[in-house]
Amino acid sequence: MILSISKTTRSMGASERTQALGISGIRQIFEKAQTIPDVIRLEFGEPDFDTPENIKRAAERAISQGYTKYTSSSGILELRKAISEKLKRENKISYDPSKEVVVTAGATAALNVSLLATLDVGDEILVPDPGWATYVHAVHLVGAKPIMYSLRESSSYGFVREEVQKLVTPKTKAILINTPSNPIGSIFSSKNIESIADFARENNFFVISDEVYEKFLYSDQGDEHISIASLPDMKERTVTFNSMSKTYAMTGWRIGYAASNQSIGSAMSRINAAASSCVSTIAQYAALEALTGPQDSVRKMISTFRKRRDLMVRGLNSIEGFRCALPMGAFYTFANIKNTGYTSFDLAMKFLEESHVATVPGSAFGSEGEGYLRIAYANSSENIQHALERISQTMNSQIPSSGLVRA
Repeated sequence: MILSISKTTRSMGASERTQALGISGIRQIFEKAQTIPDVIRLEFGEPDFDTPENIKRAAERAISQGYTKYTSSSGILELRKAISEKLKRENKISYDPSKEVVVTAGATAALNVSLLATLDVGDEILVPDPGWATYVHAVHLVGAKPIMYSLRESSSYGFVREEVQKLVTPKTKAILINTPSNPIGSIFSSKNIESIADFARENNFFVISDEVYEKFLYSDQGDEHISIASLPDMKERTVTFNSMSKTYAMTGWRIGYAASNQSIGSAMSRINAAASSCVSTIAQYAALEALTGPQDSVRKMISTFRKRRDLMVRGLNSIEGFRCALPMGAFYTFANIKNTGYTSFDLAMKFLEESHVATVPGSAFGSEGEGYLRIAYANSSENIQHALERISQTMNSQIPSSGLVRA
């Protein structure tokens, strides 16, 4: 007997997992900003620099030489070797490029394959709050549950193990970390990294480590980025992911990577095959040049960002109601606006509508982000200065106009 399904009981709506995927606060501001002709864009995490010429030429050569076909789902071996050499040289982690490194369509895809390879439906993962909004969406897409752990200004945005331990349940399988941080601009100290490693080892957790902003460091003390997978017994339980997007101003090229142990690496490759076959061959050859070619453009960009950071923080701290700590990494300020009397969303909309300056409400990054605005300095010094002047006028205060630093 053939059983029929009633048309009235079959849902024709979107899948349940997509119901948790809302529009991020960043995207809301972005879409509205499109309608304002003279808006100054300080909301998006995208370097205003062009992709370096040597990288663009490498893509052109790939096209002219016919490198336009499918590649391995893990990526071309030459690129995986370059990634492996970079990770060994700079991050002190040894990976087998043939089995433990996977090329992905940007950091977002790297995050997705990392989660799919380590989590099952119903698992829990500890996620930073404030943190990149995509983390929560990606966890929901996998069918797992994000459990938010707090990063607070009062604790210098550090990892407080005693608090995080209270969030652990039998379903907890992993912790996600991001240093330097988007949206805070903070970095985890070596003591923090060691504490997280101890926490993961003792609880038998995976660590998903987002290191996209590793090159954007500004500490006067010469602090270096520390990859948690470089610590004893951590490579086997860590997925390290990164991207060319920020470091080489390649956001639109959609090229990143993830690295882990052989079992997880194989799983991520299979996920890549099922999701998209492989990453753009042309973008892969461009990424190969980015990693193996001259690095002068990176050093120049970091130096420029440092000047812009100083200009931004100096200006924000001169505005009544604002308090802004000096970020040590990434290219965001996370300004405390609790004394203004506004919610973060209301103030962000006020600046967008009245000042024509686009910022992002801290609430877009988690409940701990309320009372803050994320303001990116990935724009020219001239535009940053103009934005500060507009914000100041809106807040009825005055900032010095002589602080312009030429980038």
